[in-house]
Amino acid sequence: MKTAIFGFSGSGKTDLFAALAGPEAAAAGNRAMVKVPDARLDPLIALFHPKKVTYSEIEYLDIPGGGGKGAGLGERVLNEVRPYDSFIGVLDGFSGMNDPERQWQAMEADMMVSDMAVIEKRLEKLAADGKKNKALVDPKEEAALKRALALLEEERPLRADPELAALPELRGFKFLSARPILYVWNCAEGEEADRALPEDAPGMAHMAVAAKLERELAEIEDPEEKAEFLSDLGITESALDKVINKTYRLLGLISFLTAGEDECRTWPLRAGSTAPQAAGVIHTDFEKGFIRAEVIGFDDFLAYGDFKKVKEAGKARLEGKEYIVQDGDIIEFRFNV
Repeated sequence: MKTAIFGFSGSGKTDLFAALAGPEAAAAGNRAMVKVPDARLDPLIALFHPKKVTYSEIEYLDIPGGGGKGAGLGERVLNEVRPYDSFIGVLDGFSGMNDPERQWQAMEADMMVSDMAVIEKRLEKLAADGKKNKALVDPKEEAALKRALALLEEERPLRADPELAALPELRGFKFLSARPILYVWNCAEGEEADRALPEDAPGMAHMAVAAKLERELAEIEDPEEKAEFLSDLGITESALDKVINKTYRLLGLISFLTAGEDECRTWPLRAGSTAPQAAGVIHTDFEKGFIRAEVIGFDDFLAYGDFKKVKEAGKARLEGKEYIVQDGDIIEFRFNV
């Protein structure tokens, strides 16, 4: 899954990217694979002492550019972020030179205006085709586009109507305002807790972060030194884990786990997926030859602390093709290939 980070000039988006990517990856370019932290692996690691530990990952891209005060994001930026699955919009709430709320509203407006232009152009094409031959026009597509245009004319992003945004007739257009987005209100150090934020909405979340501080923390390699630095600031944890996890959830992802002496691992999965689809995340042959999934809920594992005890207590379940995987399920797949 890929997430584009963008913002107006001077917003601090590159500080946020550098904090997420780490010093080496940030120095190497504007793309980075970032591990999704998951403390649920810790007890499994303690139990199995595996040879390998693997976390789910998100790819982040730092999009260069973005207009200054009074300017829009720009067509180049909008086109560059269009292929990505989700966005992080960084707002300047630290310099005192810009109004982050106006920046937020400007970003939303830029995305909606861009989507309206795409829809209007497509509707013009459908109208021209319909005059030649009505059979050339898909009435479902036309209806979906008109419904989307009406929503945008109300100054509401397409993500505000998840059912509409998910229509197959609209998916291929990669509408910007349909994409899930996390707005990071970049604050001066120590002001994060005091920043008043808008309420979250469907597909949209808000979070206050001191990006420069997070970048400085990411550059401290020694865990004890980092802990001491946090303690001196009166902070218990970095905000980066929350940024990554919020991105993960906005992408509509959950995690299932596999565990053993060879490897303990989290796997990304679309919420609502079935057991065979989860098996396919590991390997397509697992999905094709799926027989059963042995499932242990994470809370059940914690309660007993051992797979053998969980099974003796009857808490391990055999699930079939219709089972909807739950976040945190520990799964062993049975398949025949």
